[in-house]
Amino acid sequence: MKFDTVIIGGGLAGMVAGITLEKAGKKTAIISTGQNALHFFSGSFESLQEPEQRIVDLFSEAGVRLHYSPGVRLMPLGTFRESALALEDIDIFPSAQFARKVLIVNFLGYHDFFSSFLADGLEKQGMSCRVRFLNLPEMEKLEQSPSEMRSVQIARTMDRVWEKVVQEVRVLLKDEDTVVLPQVFGLQDMSVPGRIRQGIPARVVFAGTLPPSVPGLRTQILLKQRYQLLGGTYFMGDEVVRAHMHDGVVHSVATKNLDNHYIEGDHFILATGGYFSKGLVSNPFQVFEPVFGLDVEYNEDRNAWYNPAFKEDQPYMHFGVKADENLHALKDGQPVENLYVAGSVLGNNRPEFGTAAGKAVRTALKAADEILKV
Repeated sequence: MKFDTVIIGGGLAGMVAGITLEKAGKKTAIISTGQNALHFFSGSFESLQEPEQRIVDLFSEAGVRLHYSPGVRLMPLGTFRESALALEDIDIFPSAQFARKVLIVNFLGYHDFFSSFLADGLEKQGMSCRVRFLNLPEMEKLEQSPSEMRSVQIARTMDRVWEKVVQEVRVLLKDEDTVVLPQVFGLQDMSVPGRIRQGIPARVVFAGTLPPSVPGLRTQILLKQRYQLLGGTYFMGDEVVRAHMHDGVVHSVATKNLDNHYIEGDHFILATGGYFSKGLVSNPFQVFEPVFGLDVEYNEDRNAWYNPAFKEDQPYMHFGVKADENLHALKDGQPVENLYVAGSVLGNNRPEFGTAAGKAVRTALKAADEILKV
């Protein structure tokens, strides 16, 4: 099989690059193991501080509506992070003190939503909080198995019974001006968060839960649909196991599912993510990139890989594949002329592209633009 560009990784970076190239008339393929950073997506692009219309349009065309409002967003543990661009149902506040009195509502038996941490964090900002739990009959079957009480399973139920949630919250509501709910709505029906907001006579804020992220999964589904509608080929649940390179050029890759059938390309984009998705792998002695054996920037002193203070910035998150100014991957100190790097596999060693989701989008667009120049 031959493509103009082969993209390794089906997360945010891979999807944005694929959509951009397909819109430009290029024949592309995405090879995805299935797990990626969108499963951890907070719903906001923290490092994108400008209203970049190109990004907004790309997501809008896929059915992912964004809004721009510089300020801060509420994190799952009750802390706040600067943000400006986010999904439509993710609130960005002018300041951390966004309410006077807050009702935090969780579901009985659901332990992936940190009600007490949220209450502590909001009270530190001067807001009065009250925590209450809903016991819906539809949740009883899920409660029988801890593996079922996860965000995705709950979200599938909530899309059917959200009106009951509204009714129960209205009963619980006293003099609070804001209600905080777990981010488990709108997985299959994107209109549900908006309907909940219309039905509750107070401001409604959806706060994050433990992964998988419902907004992230919804975004992945819509981006994948857009990519395939444009004509892209998506190899789901597959993994690149080896690459054929010669004289500083990548010619093809082989995958686990396709066995000895190589996928050829004129260009390749490595968007395999970080440690979770095995875009970067470590052992007691080194951090390495497993597909092409690319150069990785990391500290050789293993004791310097982490900070004992868990909540502080962790040095290993800055490690990543080395690339030149045009995002060509480096191998043995030399750029691979038709291999580009995008997303979190770069680590945080390229601050000019931002961090997290912002970096994924910007590097994907940069890699696609470089390919289109050739």
